[in-house]
Amino acid sequence: MMDTFGNIFRVITWGESHGKAIGCVVDGCPSGLELNRGEIQRELDRRRPGKSIISTERKEADKVEILSGIFEGKTLGTPISMLIKNLDIDSSRYEEIKDLLRPGQAEFTWREKFHFIDWRGGGRASGRETATRVAAGAIAKKLLKRFGIEILAYSKEIAGVKADTDKIDLNNLEKIKRSIESNPVRSPDLKVAKEMEKAILSAKEEKDSVGGIIEAIALGVPVGLGEPVFGKLDADLAKAMMSIPAVKGIEIGNGFELARMKGSRANDPFIIKNGKILTATNNSGGILGGISNGMPIVLRIALKPTASIGIKQKTVDIEKMEETIIEVKGRHDPCIVPRAVPVVESMVALVLADHSMISGFIPRRLD
Repeated sequence: MMDTFGNIFRVITWGESHGKAIGCVVDGCPSGLELNRGEIQRELDRRRPGKSIISTERKEADKVEILSGIFEGKTLGTPISMLIKNLDIDSSRYEEIKDLLRPGQAEFTWREKFHFIDWRGGGRASGRETATRVAAGAIAKKLLKRFGIEILAYSKEIAGVKADTDKIDLNNLEKIKRSIESNPVRSPDLKVAKEMEKAILSAKEEKDSVGGIIEAIALGVPVGLGEPVFGKLDADLAKAMMSIPAVKGIEIGNGFELARMKGSRANDPFIIKNGKILTATNNSGGILGGISNGMPIVLRIALKPTASIGIKQKTVDIEKMEETIIEVKGRHDPCIVPRAVPVVESMVALVLADHSMISGFIPRRLD
C-alpha cells in the first residue's frame, strides 16, 4: 500500500473512516514558516461534513491537533504531525451489509487485493481520509502564498448544471473566494448556484446522487516547475487528482477540446507584456512540455456521483456467494463535489509546493 505522496515536500496519511482518529505527517516543510492551528482549522472547516442540507448528516468537528513540528508559531523543518479524532461514528448500518458488495465502491477490489479490510464506512478507501489531505494542504498553501502562488477551485458543473466562469476576474481573488464560499455548492456563478442546489436536493429526495466537475486555477506559478520526462508537472497533477476518491477524469487547459481544434487555433502565441514573455491565450493551461510556462495553471476534474445510495441495487453476498439486493442506509453526501473543492485545492498545493522545492524556487530554510 502506498500512503506517502511527494518527493521533498512529503505527506503520509493514516487512519480509517470509523477508526478512533485519522491524521497525517508532513515532512520536508521548510523551517521558519509562520503557521498556527487556526490556519489549518479554517481549511478543515471548509471540508467538514454536516454543514448544510446538501451534505452528509454525519457531524464531525474535525478539530485538528498539532503534535509536532511547530514551535512558537513557526515550523521547525521537522515532521509536522497532525491528528483529527473521529467522534460521530455509527457502524451499525454497515454491520448489517458487511458481506454485501456496495456497487460503485472500492470494497470488492480492496477485498480481492488485501483479503482482510475494515468494512466500516469504507475504511481507508473512504472520502473521510481526504480531511488529512486538507490539513496537509493548508500548510502547502501557506508556504506557496509566501512566494506569491495562490490556488482557487470551485464547482464548475453539478448534475449537468453549468456555471458561467468565463468572466471571473482573477485580479480580485479575495472577492471571488468570498463569492464561492457564500453558497453551499461553492459555485462562483451565483445565478446557477441555486439550480445546482435544487438538483442535489432532488437527487437526495429520490435516494440517489449526482456528480460534477471542479475547476482549479493556480496563479503566480513561476516558469520552470516540472521535471521531464517522468516527473512532469502535469503528470504529477494528474496523479494527485486521480488519487482523490470519486475522481474519474482530468483535463489540463482546454484538455479534450484541443482534440477538436486545428493547430493554428490550439497553439498559444507568444507575446511580450511588461517586459515578460507570456502567451496571448492559455489553451495549454500553463504547462508546456511538462514544465510551467508562467501562465495560470488551469485544470478540471470529473467526479462521479456518490456511490452509496438508498435505491435498491443488484449485488453479491460474498459470504454466501450468491446474487442478492442491497439497500444502503448510511449517512452519505448526495453530491460530493462541493466538499471536494478544498480537497482539490490542497492536492494542487501539495504538488506545487513539492515541485517548487525540487526546482529551488522555494528554499528548505526560510529567513
